Amino acid sequence: MEVAKVENVTRTFKIGNVETQALRDVNLTIEDGEFTALVGPSGSGKTTLLQLIGCLDQPTSGRVYINGKDVSRLNRNQRADTRRGTIGFIFQFFALIPTLTAYENVEMPLLLVGMNAAERRERVTQLLNSVELSDRAHHRPDQLSGGQQQRVAIARALATKPALILADEPTANLDTPNGAQVMDIMTRLNQDTGVTFVFATHDPRVIKYARRVVTLRDGRIVDGVVAAASRKVAAGV
Repeated sequence: MEVAKVENVTRTFKIGNVETQALRDVNLTIEDGEFTALVGPSGSGKTTLLQLIGCLDQPTSGRVYINGKDVSRLNRNQRADTRRGTIGFIFQFFALIPTLTAYENVEMPLLLVGMNAAERRERVTQLLNSVELSDRAHHRPDQLSGGQQQRVAIARALATKPALILADEPTANLDTPNGAQVMDIMTRLNQDTGVTFVFATHDPRVIKYARRVVTLRDGRIVDGVVAAASRKVAAGV
C-alpha cells in the first residue's frame, strides 16, 4: 500500500527577483513499511522533499498524496490535521520542549489528540521502554545526552501511532556510538511495528541502514535503488 506519493512535483523558492528550483519534476512512491534514505549533497533537495511529504510545505506544481489523499492544496490548518494523525517527525536538533521531562515530551502529542490519562500513561511507558529510556522518564532535556534526547524524540514521533515517520538528518548532532544506537532503535521499531521510516541524510553511517536509497542531485531524483542487503533478504539469502 502507498503511504506517500509525489507526482511531477516542482518546488520553486523566490527571494526578491531571484528564483531557485529546489525540486524539479520529482516522482516518488513510498510503500508501507519502507525504511528509506533520501541522500544527496547539500542543496540537492532532499530536505525540501521531506517537508513536502510531511505537509510542512506545498509544491509549486504537481501533487503530493498521503494515504491516497491529495494534500497538495490543503490550507495550513488542514495540513496540520493531516500531520497530527498520520505523520511523526524526528528533527536534527531534537526539538524537545526544554521545560518538560522526557515523559512529558512524549506525552504531549497524546494530550493534543485527547487521549485519556490511563491510556497516555500506558502508551508513554511503553514508548520510553522501547527506546531504552525508562530510567530517564523524569529527566529534562538538559539532563540527557544528545543520544538520549534523540531517542526521546523518536518515542514522541511514534506516540500517536502514525503511518509514517520522517527524520531529517537524525544523527547529524550525534557521535558515532550514539548515532549507531539511534539507527539501531529506528531499524528495530520499523521491523517490530511496521511503521514506515523516511530519513534525509548525507551520512554514510546512516545510509548503510537503509533498505532503499533514493539519491537526489540538483533537485532531481537520479537513482532510487533497493539496498544490496535488502535484495539478499528478499531473495532469501
